[in-house]
Formats: sequence, structure tokens, C-alpha cells
Amino acid sequence: MSDEDEMFYAPHHSLEGLLQRGRGLGAVRALQDPAAAAPFVYDGIRRDWRWDGIDERSLYLARLVRDLELSPTPLVEQLAGDEDACLRAARVLELLAVSGSAEARDGLRAHIREGEHWADVLESVADRWPADWWEDLGRVARARMGREAERPWSREPWIRFGMETRDVRVRPRDGLTDRSDEELLALLADTRSSDRVKTDALRALTGRPATEGLIPLVPLLGASAGGRPLALLRRAVERLGARAVPAARGWAADDREWLAGLGVDVLADHAEAGALPFLLRRLADHWEARDWCGPDPTGRRLARFGPAAAEAAPFLRSYWLRNPHSCERAGYLEALAAIDPSGLDHAHTESLWDCEQLARMLGIAHAPDIPEVRERIAALRDDPMEEPDVRAAAAERAAQFADTP
Repeated sequence: MSDEDEMFYAPHHSLEGLLQRGRGLGAVRALQDPAAAAPFVYDGIRRDWRWDGIDERSLYLARLVRDLELSPTPLVEQLAGDEDACLRAARVLELLAVSGSAEARDGLRAHIREGEHWADVLESVADRWPADWWEDLGRVARARMGREAERPWSREPWIRFGMETRDVRVRPRDGLTDRSDEELLALLADTRSSDRVKTDALRALTGRPATEGLIPLVPLLGASAGGRPLALLRRAVERLGARAVPAARGWAADDREWLAGLGVDVLADHAEAGALPFLLRRLADHWEARDWCGPDPTGRRLARFGPAAAEAAPFLRSYWLRNPHSCERAGYLEALAAIDPSGLDHAHTESLWDCEQLARMLGIAHAPDIPEVRERIAALRDDPMEEPDVRAAAAERAAQFADTP
């Protein structure tokens, strides 16, 4: 979420709050009252309401601009703003252009010729548009890049333009890959080893068959700053599989929060009943603190216990309704499908309008066979703005409908 000015999410059940969160119901209600929705759609492009940068909004907002028949002009004007505002507008405009908006396409090309953030915009459209929509801008790009302080990164469109680029420099790491397992474990056990050395040792271990010698060292591998495990420790422990379960029972009872959490996760990953109370308490604590980032992995682990985790269902439903961290929504639905699927027909239907690709994929797979669903899935199949995987899944489900009139 951007901090250009003080921002607060509107109530989750309001039209504004639904649109801020990218909920499917927000898109449906917007279509029912375009005039009321228009200011909120534009605000969702002017300001970044995503909880995290991995949350998806561009396609959701572009579809709203098109389907509500809103003017792209304010978005073209937004290209003149700061870099973040420019790119938010550009990613919506490039989709509108794909859907047939000449104003969106012309506005982006004009910015590439004359605008301040022209290089970022050109890279963005090169990822989305067919090459014949932008390759004629090579002469402009070469002239403008000649006035820039740095060469561009090695990617399109600069490669196609034959321009000199720079490569990403990878920081060299200490070479521990030639060390034996015993030598790497000794480094991990040595209290004099720095966090970086231990992390490099864990990295080397994760590139070879898992060794049980790591198990007794796990309690010693918290970061020196405290409060968290060393980077890559979780991955190394996961690779041990069921061999880590006996020790994890002790870790789960440890006073150190990071070690207890790791122990519970190992037990949950192997459906150990003893993990269930810990996971339920963790999810309740997430809700009490309104932690929007993190309940998804907890919910997925609870799903392994099926109906035995029924106490989690109200929290998962509340998170699905309220959480602005939209990339977690699909995980809540998948967990509910395993724990308590009652009422999911409605949620899966709404997900066909969701901002998140994974949520739309779930909707396509599981929404009930009713006329509204058939119509929406056909629209997703035929929408040139939609992601290829979603269009393919929609085409497959639509074909199934055709076989069952």
C-alpha cells in the first residue's frame, strides 16, 4: 500500500472497500452501479491499495475501466506523475490497448516519445504488447537512451533494438560447495561462525541429499539478531521430511518462538495431531492482531487435518472476506474446501471476478454449473486482456458445459 498520503481501507462490505481489496463482489457491484463505482476505480489506479507488491490489481482495474465504459483520459494524464503512479497507470493502459482502446495505446506511445518515465513504460509494454506495436520506436529509444546516465538492463526491447545493455551482477559467495557434509555441519555447530558463513553452509547442504546430522543442530541455528531462524534453515529442514518429526515434537515446546514455530510446521506438514492446537492458536492470534500477511500458510497446514480443524473455518472465512492481502485469498478457499466446504459455491462463483489469477482459476474449476457461471467463464475465455492460463482453463470448462447442455 502506498504512503503518498494517509490511507485507510474502507469497510470490507462497502463498494469502496471491496474494490480496494480486489474482491470479485466489488466488480459485480460496480457493474450494477457504474456511476457510484467510477471514483473508486480511478482511486485504485491513482493510489496503490495493494497490501503487498505481489498482490494483483492491474487486470482487475483495467477490466473495470473497460466494462464500466470509463474514459482512459485520467490514466493517460497520470503518466505524467511520479514513477510509481506512472507505472500503475501504464499497466492498466497497456491492457486496455490490448482490448482495443486506441486512446490507451496512443497515450503510452506518446509517453515513450516524450514522457519522463519513458524507459520503464517501454519495457512494460514490450512485455505485454506484440512486437509490431512498439518496435518502430527503436529510433526514439536509441536517441533518448543516449541522454541517460546508465545503460538499460539486458531485456526487451533493448535487445531487439540492438542497444548496449548491462547485466545483473551476482555477488560472489564463499565457496563451500566442495566441503564435505561433516565440514559443513562443523561450521554450523561452531559458535564462532558468522551468520553469513552458516547460511552459506546451509546453502551448500540444500544442494545435496539431506543429512540427518543437521537435526541436532537446528536449535543452535537462530540468527544472531534473535527472533528468527537463519536464512535457508527452514528449507533445509523441510528436505529432511519425516526424519525431522521426532525432534520437531521437542522444538514445538521450546520457549523460543522461531523454533517452536518451525517445530509446529514440521509436525503439521506430516499431519501430526499434536500440531493442531498450536496451529489453531496461531491462526486465532493472527486474527486478533489483524496480521494480514501470514495466515495463508497456516491455513494450508490446517487443511491437512480436514474436518478436525473445524475451529479454523470461521477465521478463514473472515480472512477471505476482509484481508486486503489479496494473494492469500485462494489459499483460504483451498483450506476451507478441505475443512468445511459449506457455502463455497458462492465464494467460487464470486472468485470468477477476483483480482487474483489463482482465485479465478479456482472459480473456473469449482463454481457450480449455473447460467451466471457459464456466461462469466465464456467471457474469461474470450477476454484478450486475461492471462493465458486462465483463458485456457476457461476454455476447458466451457467445453465441458457444451457437453452437458
